[in-house]
Amino acid sequence: MDTLTLVIQGAAALLTACGIVYGVIALWAARSFEHATKGVSANGFEPAVSILKPVRGVDARMYPGLASHCQQQYTGEVELLFGVSSLEDPAVGLIARLRVEYPKMDIRLVECPEILGTNGKASNLAQMVPRARFEHIVVNDSDIRVSPRYLSRVMAPFAAHTTGLVTTPYVGRAEHGLWSRLEALGIATDFMAGVLTARLLEGGIRFGLGSTLATTKTALSSMGGFEGLADQLADDYELGARMSAAGYRVELVHEVVQTSVPAYSLDGFCEHQLRWARSTRDSRRAGYLGLGLTYVLPWALATTVASGFALWSLSLLSLALLARAAVALSVGVGVLEDGQVLRDLLLLPLRDCMGLFFWAWSFASDEVVWRGERFRLKQGRLERV
Repeated sequence: MDTLTLVIQGAAALLTACGIVYGVIALWAARSFEHATKGVSANGFEPAVSILKPVRGVDARMYPGLASHCQQQYTGEVELLFGVSSLEDPAVGLIARLRVEYPKMDIRLVECPEILGTNGKASNLAQMVPRARFEHIVVNDSDIRVSPRYLSRVMAPFAAHTTGLVTTPYVGRAEHGLWSRLEALGIATDFMAGVLTARLLEGGIRFGLGSTLATTKTALSSMGGFEGLADQLADDYELGARMSAAGYRVELVHEVVQTSVPAYSLDGFCEHQLRWARSTRDSRRAGYLGLGLTYVLPWALATTVASGFALWSLSLLSLALLARAAVALSVGVGVLEDGQVLRDLLLLPLRDCMGLFFWAWSFASDEVVWRGERFRLKQGRLERV
């Protein structure tokens, strides 16, 4: 056996071992999160809340998500504000339907004509905040679907005045097609496992997730408001990072919400995965370098092939499969209660191989495609190409 072959075998085996170690840490992180949040319920702190939802167009499963915000078991006063760049937006008709079906809910439409930056969502939010009546604000995406106790659980941490931002885990509800199922599987078993691991290793989280960004006007103004995020691609991550830097606590509560994953074409899937990867790369550069180690199955398969299917490499592959499946079941099924993980468990090797591919590809360029427009990403900021 030549030296090069031995080097390849050794490198692949080492990377596989690192991936297995990461799996053990991720299992510990899931257990830590469950232990910290088990039995924790709303503490009765239910202040008046303004829910801000920037919308553009009509997405799959959008209306049930909007309606779920009108079905809250919450004693505090609630208003629901929708921000649109134009009153000609197709979502306006959906909001009118919501008003008819929930006449007791305070629902308002806010036109946001100004373009404050390349991030349309942050631009709309900056124009919506002054129209919000209440100090406490909840922001989430237009397709997010929540439980009836959502507001109670999200507001509970604000009883402590040191809390500046509350965010939540989420799962993706896959539409038809392989690419949609792969993305939903990645959210539940890859992305959220990474979030919980970061929470464990960093002693808490210092970023937000677009599934829920709950804050106060006071905390928001202390870090420059949404105006300062108008050119940021990862506005949710950056909001949490700035809150943490300003001395506020960022809390991850155990309230899992749902988002819709569209039925992608292959091109659409690749564009979305690359945008996600390059956004993460620019937001968490040091951590992103280590992300390649978490894709344990392709490294284990590479070790097996490089060794000529030697018995020791097959044993290592079996251990890698066990670690990966354990993380998927512990986080995806145990923490997030996502039944899709059980259905798609056999897709884990393909999901990991594609994840490693997009991780490597993300270093090849700074360009991203967002809502059909092409941008260049520079230190988290978007510039039109």
